[in-house]
Amino acid sequence: MKLKKNIAISESGFLFDPSSGDSFNLNKTGQQIVKMLSEGKSENAIIRSILEEFKVEKHTLQRYLDDFYSMLRQFNLIENE
Repeated sequence: MKLKKNIAISESGFLFDPSSGDSFNLNKTGQQIVKMLSEGKSENAIIRSILEEFKVEKHTLQRYLDDFYSMLRQFNLIENE
C-alpha cells in the first residue's frame, strides 16, 4: 500500500490532499503510519515499529490498521493497488 505522491504531510500531523483540497489531522500513531507508508514500508514493518513504540496488543493494532487503511481508501489517499 502506498500513499499518493501528491499528499503533503507536516511534522505536526497535518495531512493535505491538494487534488481534493481535503485536510486531516492525525494522532501520533496515524502520523507514524502515514510516514512509514510514504517511505514505502511494508505492513509488517509498520506493525513491528508500532509494537516496539506503543503499548498495544497485536490484534488490537491490526484492527486499528484495518480501520485506518479503510479510511485512507475512503478518502482516496492511497495509490490504486
